[in-house]
Formats: sequence, C-alpha cells, structure tokens
Amino acid sequence: MTGRPTLTTVSGAPVARRAGASGPEEVPRFDRALLEELCYFNRERIPERVVHAKGFGAHGSFTVTNELSRFTRAALFSKVGKRTPCLVRFSSMSGEQGSADLERDPRGFAVKFYTEEGNFDLVGSNLPVSFVRDPAKFPDLARARKRHPRSHLRSPAAMWDFFSLCPETLHALLLLYSDHGIPRAPFFMDGFGVHAFALWNRKGERFWAKFHFESLQGRGFLTDAEAERLIGGDRDAFARALFEAIERGEFPRWRLRVQILSEAEAERLPFDPFDPTKLWPEHEHPAIEVGVLELDRNPDNHFAEVEQAAFDPGNFVPGIGPSPDPVLQARLFAYADAQRYRLGTHYAALPINAPRCPVHHYHKDGAMRFFDNNTKNPDAFYEPNSFDGPVPGPEQGEPRPRPTVRRARREDEDDFAQPRAFLRSLEPEERARLVGNLARAMAGVPEFVARRQLALFARVEPALAEAVGAALGIRPTLAVAAE
Repeated sequence: MTGRPTLTTVSGAPVARRAGASGPEEVPRFDRALLEELCYFNRERIPERVVHAKGFGAHGSFTVTNELSRFTRAALFSKVGKRTPCLVRFSSMSGEQGSADLERDPRGFAVKFYTEEGNFDLVGSNLPVSFVRDPAKFPDLARARKRHPRSHLRSPAAMWDFFSLCPETLHALLLLYSDHGIPRAPFFMDGFGVHAFALWNRKGERFWAKFHFESLQGRGFLTDAEAERLIGGDRDAFARALFEAIERGEFPRWRLRVQILSEAEAERLPFDPFDPTKLWPEHEHPAIEVGVLELDRNPDNHFAEVEQAAFDPGNFVPGIGPSPDPVLQARLFAYADAQRYRLGTHYAALPINAPRCPVHHYHKDGAMRFFDNNTKNPDAFYEPNSFDGPVPGPEQGEPRPRPTVRRARREDEDDFAQPRAFLRSLEPEERARLVGNLARAMAGVPEFVARRQLALFARVEPALAEAVGAALGIRPTLAVAAE
C-alpha cells in the first residue's frame, strides 16, 4: 500500500508478510516476524501492584494560591501563582486489575509533583486515617481483604476476623462503611496524605503537617445498591467518569489544604501526633488553603504513563520530609522496593517517572540502563572523588537533630474516641446506611467473629452494636471486646 510505513521487526528489518507458516514445508522457527510477535506478546504484561492494582490517572497542574515560605523552604509552595505539572493516579486497594472499580474499598489518591527540585510524591487515600498504626500489620490487612489461598474467593470471615482483632481499625472502618466508602466518581472524592510530614523553613524551624485535597466539585457517593447496578453495566464506571469528563473539557479541581502544627502544638495533642489512625481535630487546628490541583489531560498511553508510573512516599524535596510515623517509615522502603521489582532497577528514569530537573547520582549499569551512564565525566564514578563529580549539599537537609516528641504508650492509645465523634456527626439517614452497609458486609461471618466485632462497636457506642447485631440476628455480648 502506498503512503503507509512498511512493517518491520524490532531490529528494523522489513516484514514481507504477516501470516505465519501455513504448510508442513514451512518451519515456524524460521519465521522471524512470527516468533518475535509471539515472544513480545508473552511479555506484554508486567507484575501488577500487590495493592492498588486497578488504577487510572490523568495529567494536570498545581497552582499556588497561598505561599508557605514561613513554614517550608520547598520551592513548590514558594510563590503565589507558581504552577507545577502533576500526574495523579486513582486506584482501589484490594481488587485486581480486572476488578470492578465501584466496589466498597479504600481508594488511592496519589499525586506526583514534578518540581524544579525533584519529584515530590504525595501517596494518599480517600480516607483521612489509616487502618493500622503498626507497619507489620499492613501486609496482613491487605491479605485479609484479598482472596483466600484455597478457594481463591474473597473471605468476609478473614476480613472481619482481622478487623475484630485490631481495635485501631475502627476509625477507618466506620468511614469505609459510611457514605464515604463508594465515591460516585474520582472527582467527587477528597484525597488525604494521611500521615504527618515534616516541614522546615530556611531559618531551620521545623513544623509538622498533614495534607488534604478537597474536591471543588463537591462530594458524591453511591449506595451499595446503586454501585451494584452500575457494576452490572460497566465494571470500569469509576474510571470512565474521569476519562470522559476530561475528554469533554470538564477539568476536575481540588483545593489543597494543609494542617500545620508547631513542635510545641504537637506536644500538646492528647494523643500521639504521628499515629496515622488519628485525625488532628480541625476545629482546633484549622487547615490553610495552599493551592488548586487541576487535571486537564488524559494519558496518550495508559501503560507508559499510568501503569509504569512509580509513586514513592520517599520522594521528597528540600523543605518536606517524613515524620516518625512508623507506618510512613515502612512505606519509605516498601514502595521503592516494589517499583524495582515491578518495573526494574532504573524505574525512576522512565519518562513518566523522570524528574524535570537535572539528576546526578552514582548508580551504575544494570539491566535496561538506557540513559546516560556518566559518559561525560567517566572518571567520576565513585564518591568522594577528585574529578568534579556530584557531592552532597548539607544545606539542603532537614534540621538536625530531630526533636523528641512525646509518643503515646501502646496501652494508653484510645481507639474509640475519634470513631465515636465521627459516628455522632452523622445524620440519622447516614447512620442508618452505615448500619446497613456493615450488616451486609458481615453477613455469613462466623458468629464468634461477629460478636467480637460487635463488642468493639459497643465500645464506640452501644447503640451501634445493638443496631448492627439486630440486623445480623445476633444479640451482642457487650461485655466482651478484643484487647
């Protein structure tokens, strides 16, 4: 055909025909084009994420409306009107890539800021709190919500057994089974950084911060019944809503708000300020508006720009860093390790992950080293060296030493006060839906597990346990609770 390029192999050789061998006189192994096609097809997939496998994303930008230079030296927040390109990925936690994306599930809300000082990744959730405060429990939380190793079916018994043995899950659990549990579309849900983070300014003063993205489209949620109807017609309804809105030119926006505490204020909190299962009460510590995130472009290639996107809570820029939150500290290792397994040693150099600023390091060689291997200054391949290789910049670092902040002892932690406050904030119809959602989710769970969970609900509020128990046909034994 004229006007169309000739098909080639990956080495550039023209392919004479598309069909494979068609007779006994033709040996398929000599058909290079066919063998190449089959081999590449066998390798089209890479390992999916262990959690948050089902995801989609969009490009956009963040614009500062209120600079934060008094709290952080980060250039990202340094000037009103400053615009930073971003990539955002939304995901569901438990399902596989082919799962329905409107199931009741915690949702990822991950933002990659491409700043002039490097990438800053805020890898958050639609829930403002974590299910666990002990990082050793996170893999088991994920396992309990995934598939049983024998039946390969979801196991409500496993999930509620885990929840009933871990009282710290109550706060996130009530949020998940409230109206917040199934957002109508990605742009009708908020996003939260969940953890406390460190900020420091050019004077060397340190603060603690929590990041919140508030939907400017408002909030919209689905009931279980509405979600089931939508899933029956479209297993990708949640993702489709975002893609089609952006294609129509309806660009979703979120307002970034940040709670900031001084070290002294953090000391005065009546609970561990770094416990990710807890909120910082906003009526006492109001959030500051910082800027607006807008998504205005869909990916041209989902695999290259979303599936290969590597979000890492350890990607910080000068002026922002981790807090002593042990769950965050564990994520700093686990996420980067997962990306090296999933994408390869040099995942950070892939175009979607590459910083938009100069990069200088001593990482050498390895599989798929497809970018500059320090050819411009080959003598500087170790550190320290005398050949003008890159050197550390101590002035960029966080103030030292890190202060000691009073931490709650494990036996002093209160896992019931904040869930109780959330429960009491609900309107009667919201509370009724919460009870119904919990009862449907717990249906068929072994009675001893259900009773243990009801006992935890009773410590939040006896009426909650009575209502869920009545829906299950179980009279809760309120005196028994997991410790």
